Amino acid sequence: MSAQRLLRLDGIRVGYPVPGGDTKVVVDGLSLELGAGEIGCLLGASGCGKTTVLRAIAGFEPLLAGRMELQGELIATAHAGQPPEQRRVGMMFQDYALFPHLDVAANVAFGLDRIPRAERRARVREMLELVGLGQSAGAFPHELSGGQQQRVALARALAPRPALLLLDEPFSNLDIDTRQRLAGELRSLLKAAGTTVLMVTHDQAEAFAMADRIGVMERGRILQWDSAQALYRRPADRFVADFIGRGSLVSARALGLADGGDVLLRPESIACDPAGGIRGVLVGVGFRGPHHVGNVRLAGGEVVEVDLCDEHAAQLGAEIGLRLVDAPLAFPAGAARS
Repeated sequence: MSAQRLLRLDGIRVGYPVPGGDTKVVVDGLSLELGAGEIGCLLGASGCGKTTVLRAIAGFEPLLAGRMELQGELIATAHAGQPPEQRRVGMMFQDYALFPHLDVAANVAFGLDRIPRAERRARVREMLELVGLGQSAGAFPHELSGGQQQRVALARALAPRPALLLLDEPFSNLDIDTRQRLAGELRSLLKAAGTTVLMVTHDQAEAFAMADRIGVMERGRILQWDSAQALYRRPADRFVADFIGRGSLVSARALGLADGGDVLLRPESIACDPAGGIRGVLVGVGFRGPHHVGNVRLAGGEVVEVDLCDEHAAQLGAEIGLRLVDAPLAFPAGAARS
């Protein structure tokens, strides 16, 4: 990693007690490293353990195994852990948790009670200017849009200068158009502040827009910790290949290739060609400007997604010829699909 390492999780396990004296393990054997100034993201479906990782880093959940280091200092093991207030970790929650009876400035100042008043006021002004709300210091949360409330929550989380900022589904309360617009803006704000961030989301578009490094999670483990480009182009296993981006896992035999495994077909890796040696039937069509996208059922019953030529756009039930544009990524036989 080129950036100086700021956060290291080494084989952490986190769980909860259940009736009967047993423990339900939610996160198991999870490791990652995050460099100073980087934005990392844990990406996965609900229940995969990603928010539990954040809570453990913040000090809200104890470790059953493993260790955590922040800025080279050991902050938690299975035997002991620093209390949350000593970890230099900030957290922005899904619902923003703004105080409705306090104005914007007072919300941002909430965690700064230990510094002199003049310094506190200057820090609040600095944070509100950073998030573009310098003229809204006297407004109350109910007078702000969802995006503005998010900015206030971010300013409050950044005000104490945390070594690490944790973001728990930061766009979950916003409509889809606002999410897409704010993801890029939030990344720019965090980069401008030089903040190291670990966020969690179930939305690939948010992860790709925000993060330098992404960890695809399943059943409490990180399957691959990598850049968005590497996850898309070089997935480590079948689960990551199937989870990330558009594409289908199909048998090599269905494409007329050597048998013995599956291949990952992205829409851009296969093209319509009347003379193509791969034959299929068009079973579905959708428009994703500027192209039509078709679902083509291959001879073996597998369905792949293809960017269609205009002449194929409305011919449901028609036979279509396809050809490979480049060599697809292969997964050898032996392991079952995730």
